[in-house]
Amino acid sequence: MRVYIPTTLRLLSVACNAGEIGPAPLTAYAVTPALREWYVEGDDEELEYAAMAQAARASIGLLAADPGTARRRVVIAAEVSAVPPADGSVELGDARLELHVVIPWRLVAAAHVDAAQASAVVGKAADLWEAAQDGDDNAIFALDSCEGEDLLWYATQEIPDLLAAEGPRGRSAGLS
Repeated sequence: MRVYIPTTLRLLSVACNAGEIGPAPLTAYAVTPALREWYVEGDDEELEYAAMAQAARASIGLLAADPGTARRRVVIAAEVSAVPPADGSVELGDARLELHVVIPWRLVAAAHVDAAQASAVVGKAADLWEAAQDGDDNAIFALDSCEGEDLLWYATQEIPDLLAAEGPRGRSAGLS
């Protein structure tokens, strides 16, 4: 099953160098029964996109917690063999699940990363993350604005080059 793991460029570098994504438990997003039930008309591709979009939004929360990293959403796509069933406490449309395993790097299929040009929009959303969690309409609008930015696809063999271009702290060269 394909899962989408929200992260940052800094944490992507740690995982790539360690050869695994962890430690467990990991918050991931996938096509869950709750997502499938909410988006009845969606085909598999649309459901996968919806799960990845939820992971991208969660990446903003990680950026808010780490102001020193590049303001770009990052989502790791990985194939895992077993995903625990939802415990019934999730809301309709929720793709979130908790994985109680460390994911070996060999199971990573790709990384999805914002273009450097999205850093202003994503940075504003990260700065307003807490206010959005409290229901502030302007902050929620800032989060929603990120959905207009496409995530770029990087094959696993391209990730080291992406990270090298970002530098040791996961910051884009020339960006503050």
